[in-house]
Amino acid sequence: MIQGSSRIRNLVQSLRSASFFPSKFVNYRGYTSQAVASLQIASQPSAYSDDDELADVDWDKLGFGLTPTEYMYVMKCSKDENFKEGRLNRYANLEISPSSGVLNYGQGIYEGTKAYRAEDGRILLFRPAQNASRMKHGAERMLMPSPSIQQFVDAVKETVFANKRWIPPPGKGSLYVRPLLLGTGPILGLAPAPEYTFIVYASPVRNYFKEGTAPLNLYIDEEFVRASPGGAGGVKSITNYAPVLKAIARAKERGFSDVLYLDAMNRKYLEEVSSCNIFIVKGNHISTPPTNGTILAGVTRKSILEIARVQGYQVEERAIPVDDLVDADEVFCTGTAVGVAPVGSITYQSKRIEFKTEGSLVSKELYSTLVGLQTGRIEDKKGWTVEIH
Repeated sequence: MIQGSSRIRNLVQSLRSASFFPSKFVNYRGYTSQAVASLQIASQPSAYSDDDELADVDWDKLGFGLTPTEYMYVMKCSKDENFKEGRLNRYANLEISPSSGVLNYGQGIYEGTKAYRAEDGRILLFRPAQNASRMKHGAERMLMPSPSIQQFVDAVKETVFANKRWIPPPGKGSLYVRPLLLGTGPILGLAPAPEYTFIVYASPVRNYFKEGTAPLNLYIDEEFVRASPGGAGGVKSITNYAPVLKAIARAKERGFSDVLYLDAMNRKYLEEVSSCNIFIVKGNHISTPPTNGTILAGVTRKSILEIARVQGYQVEERAIPVDDLVDADEVFCTGTAVGVAPVGSITYQSKRIEFKTEGSLVSKELYSTLVGLQTGRIEDKKGWTVEIH
């Protein structure tokens, strides 16, 4: 692996002479397929610089959409080998076999973490080793080789440093980092792919939900479930996400923000929202469903549990009957993309249950501490943040 920012600078500098964009696409903020497709074409020197000049982005209008940055990290290995050394490449489309394991059988997992620009100029990652560990766990379930924890963290560091001018100013968002592990080798019969590719790319983002920081309105869909016992709901497999799109679309057509799923066996216990974990608050007690194989062990979820315990809350991981929502004071969601999002209402069997969203909120208190740690405003005594320099 490449160590140290000076070596990353040298690598990025070497890419300048080997790859370039056509001038008409230099200032890409790219939500069009034409702009994204153009990134695979090499045509002019990189806009990357070693100073702190920010990319030309309207940070106030930033949402949670793809804004292509300049560099991505790529590393490959065969199924019987370990990952070795990867490198930074220009952000570009991938060339992949139509018979690849990921395209035919969904052999792929992904992660999500963020980089933040602190008020004092530091660039901080938040608990990237947790994401690395979760990817290793997911890779074992999907019968894939995976990068070591150090390889994963180093790749994320390199990707963030190379794209540092795309990290929003303090208070304007973050750089979302997306590591991917894909079975890219060709395979016709149902079997593990012969080759694997680990990729890290990034995009500046802000609020995940269109509501911004406004309370969410969730819908409990009794027809669809997100995961079932013995399946892959507890790992971040790409196969977990496309199946929820129909449920989400149907909920949004009815005016809801997202779907809250029940367990597959009894259809009476809360599991999670489409892309985030769920918490309920009653007095000084905070509860969340346990990660028992059908629920993803979120890094933000884990962090909020630890922060809440330190702040004196009674925290419990337990099976939560849907009927408990009636007595809840607050409900909130957690996730890397969403942060901590308050829930204003949950609709179940045509009944709308509303929750506290104003005044002194537990979710707001926990979120303030979380963001303070992530952005360096609160001293990190746990070693959760990793500085890139």
